[in-house]
Amino acid sequence: MSTAAVSATPHFREPGLPLAQRVDELLSQLTDEERIAMLHQYSPAIPRLGVGEFRTGTETLHGVARLGEATTFPQAVGLGASWDESLVREVAEAVSVEQRAFHHHRPPAVGTGRTSLQGWAPVVNLLRDPRWGRNEEGYSEDPTHSARLGDAFCRGMSGDDPEHLRTAPVLKHFLGYNNEDGRCTTSSGLRPRVLHEYDLAAFRLAIATGAATGVMAAYNLVNGRPCHVSPLIEQQLRRWAEPTGHELFVVSDAEAPSNLVDPEHYYEDHAESHAAALRAGIDSFTDHGEDSSVTVGRITKALERGLLTMDDVNLAVRRQLAIRFRLGEFDPEHDPYAGIGWEVVNSPAHQELALRAATESVVLLKNEGLLPLPADRRVAVVGPLACTLFEDWYSGSHPYRITVADGLGVQGVEGVDRIVLRTADGRALTAAGPDGLLTVAEAQDSDPSAQFDLFDWDLGVLTLRSAATGRYASLRDADRRVAADRDQPGEWDVHETFRLEPDGDGGELLRSVLTGRYAQVHAATGAVTMSGESPTVAAGLTRTVVRDGVAEAVAAAAAADTAVVVLGNDPHINGRETQDRAGLNLPPNQDRLLRAVLAAQPDTVLVVMSSYPYALDWAAGHVPAILWTSHAGQETGRALARVLRGDADASGRLPQTWYQGEDELPERLDYDIIKAGWTYQYHRTPALYPFGHGLSYADFSYSRLALDADRLPQDGTVTARVSLGNRGERAGMETVQLYVRALDARYEAPLLRLADFRKVRLAAGEWTELEFRLPVEQALAHWDVATGAFTVDPGRYELLVARSAADPVLTARFTVDGPAPAPRRAGGRPLRAVDFDDYRDAVIVDAGRTDGDAVTPAANQAAQLVFRNVDLTGAATLTAEVSRTAPGPAGLDVYADGLLLAALPVDSTGDRHTWTTVSAALSHQHGTLSELTVVLTGEQRLAALTFAP
Repeated sequence: MSTAAVSATPHFREPGLPLAQRVDELLSQLTDEERIAMLHQYSPAIPRLGVGEFRTGTETLHGVARLGEATTFPQAVGLGASWDESLVREVAEAVSVEQRAFHHHRPPAVGTGRTSLQGWAPVVNLLRDPRWGRNEEGYSEDPTHSARLGDAFCRGMSGDDPEHLRTAPVLKHFLGYNNEDGRCTTSSGLRPRVLHEYDLAAFRLAIATGAATGVMAAYNLVNGRPCHVSPLIEQQLRRWAEPTGHELFVVSDAEAPSNLVDPEHYYEDHAESHAAALRAGIDSFTDHGEDSSVTVGRITKALERGLLTMDDVNLAVRRQLAIRFRLGEFDPEHDPYAGIGWEVVNSPAHQELALRAATESVVLLKNEGLLPLPADRRVAVVGPLACTLFEDWYSGSHPYRITVADGLGVQGVEGVDRIVLRTADGRALTAAGPDGLLTVAEAQDSDPSAQFDLFDWDLGVLTLRSAATGRYASLRDADRRVAADRDQPGEWDVHETFRLEPDGDGGELLRSVLTGRYAQVHAATGAVTMSGESPTVAAGLTRTVVRDGVAEAVAAAAAADTAVVVLGNDPHINGRETQDRAGLNLPPNQDRLLRAVLAAQPDTVLVVMSSYPYALDWAAGHVPAILWTSHAGQETGRALARVLRGDADASGRLPQTWYQGEDELPERLDYDIIKAGWTYQYHRTPALYPFGHGLSYADFSYSRLALDADRLPQDGTVTARVSLGNRGERAGMETVQLYVRALDARYEAPLLRLADFRKVRLAAGEWTELEFRLPVEQALAHWDVATGAFTVDPGRYELLVARSAADPVLTARFTVDGPAPAPRRAGGRPLRAVDFDDYRDAVIVDAGRTDGDAVTPAANQAAQLVFRNVDLTGAATLTAEVSRTAPGPAGLDVYADGLLLAALPVDSTGDRHTWTTVSAALSHQHGTLSELTVVLTGEQRLAALTFAP
């Protein structure tokens, strides 16, 4: 190891040298200890080399987050609703420019070092289940749509300079991550078709183009193996990146390295687990906050025990250094982004972009002629989100807020009850003084200090906002006091949520959702603390409603020409990171408010402002106009007003299916979208509002869909041309959606699959012809389990031009020519258990800690695996690779087109990762089978079957 003195101008600081040479030069001058220290999120400075400290990761999902005021753009799901790649790229560019400004001009707000230029965004996890707590963070339920927007975001973040990055975008979260409840211990079962066609597909584009510079591993397990030791990091991600000339810099999620031992119990100790993660491809460990000593100690122990070598460490450090060089750290005088000034943060240009992004993300779900609203229409804006714009955990702090009421220029009515809470002796809970501390004091019902606006977010979860301070009651950790001093919920641990629980005597008890403790009153001072461990010691309270929220909203609606009811969620409550949603329905109190307002004012517009879809069955049947927007940032209200008034077209389209309320959704942890029936691709019950749905004020018409060929080879390209016109009297934007489907599929093909899309603006009366080129190998390929590769089957296909996945307007058929797929030859190579065509009651698990998949029966079930079109010619014996840990009977039976071919007992191997083989002669010989069926009974794992002469 070289530790020689550094020259006045070290070679690694010479910008004319190749990147790899500069990286190697700097690496050669680092000691082992310095290299190991670089594996932690907080990499220390090395003064002797003039190398600064480095921190991985700044959250940049839809604005620079957690560092103070910065331009806030729509949530990712809202950007997904824009279906506009150029817009998403512009948003990402603005975010990265502001990230640069924070890096260059602001002292650190969190942790050590300057703001990182590595951006932990975008999230390309697919929105398979709308109940996912982090639904707001993804773009779409469709892999093509999500991949293209993710690629656009990465391009905007990284910039156009061939040598330097503006920022370094990191895709999140790899892989199969779509549930919060138990997320660190649950396993996402991804059979090969789902893995390759769906989950991996969302990540591939941005990596293959070089737009993404890194990936963050997910908390969950996939097929029984934690994502932080997934072989797919090397086998897929880094293989895709090879043609770009740059390696991916892979980071862990926070605390996930420690999770490998506890709670996942996948490894015996942390030295072993950290060694496994590093060898699997994790380059940076985000663990134990700023304390790098824990990670350094574990890696050092792994080296001492021979679990790692310094070559393993060097690989990871080299990838980090390459990113740092590309970010201009070692030649700032040549960095084209070094001169970005503080004035870019929330600049007028970024404000205008925020408005455009928020406007384009508004989706008009229903309109029976009520919209757009005439300029002279008197409007009442009511509802719990009428006067509020919420932030979320990954948004920036709003520099300003334009609420819906602000945007429409009216005084909003929130429609929530204003209450007074009194103790048994008649005193009231009050929030008085500059600190807003809650105390019990003598006060009249009319005293604002005793009044609280009660926001009911469903499931008994409430927030209380003081009428006196205008701020939310919040639990203080230090002394368990409650103070009405918070602008809104916003911390990782939400301190602003409470419950009012019946006390059994007609009163109520105030309880903190965060701690579970009850409110108590100090007898001498009247101080209120959330310190009661049980209901028996809690202070009994009586609620008095001093203002009926529904009645006030109804009165405002009745006095206007139109009511705009703004409902939705607070992104920190009942559906957020660490907490999945309980269901899809609106909170009952919001539903009650909507029905009451509609009864008083038939001309009612429902605006849903939310992080996820709702089941709006009743509203869809009764309310004349419905719009949806995500929490769209600082300009949300102005954007909605533009759409409501008709100053802008309603151009958003849904990025995910809005299911009916009575539709029985699949199990949350069933990640097999094919068999479970997730998303528009496989869900057979009609949606309330389908993927891609969205109405416009313009009148678009499609005509003359033409293909340049009706027959083409498997490696060909079909060109589709379609005419689009605006027959209306106003300009508008249409999202042209192209879908494909296989008509002769030998596998369970999607009902439809998005192949391409384009957003087009047309003036009134304008027509245009659009051309789409669809390479067959991209648009029509499916993962063939028989060959372990993507393939295009010969046969008939249909291309559909559609307004949504449920509204095709033009179709054209064509045929792909080529040889018919050959039967799957079972001889000559093992038949992997996971490469089934169909299954029942089977779970995919890990065959080993480092690689391989196996299949095991679901709990107390007999698993059935079906392999179709299998050639058994010449096979006389069968050998199965199995493992099991439990005593007792277990068997493996193999059937050829329904006839028993072999029965094999399976004995315990002592460990699930200890494998053995069992063999049997086949009862009779076969040629090509329609179905080879394998039945597994008892606790066991099957990795592969081998047929031999």
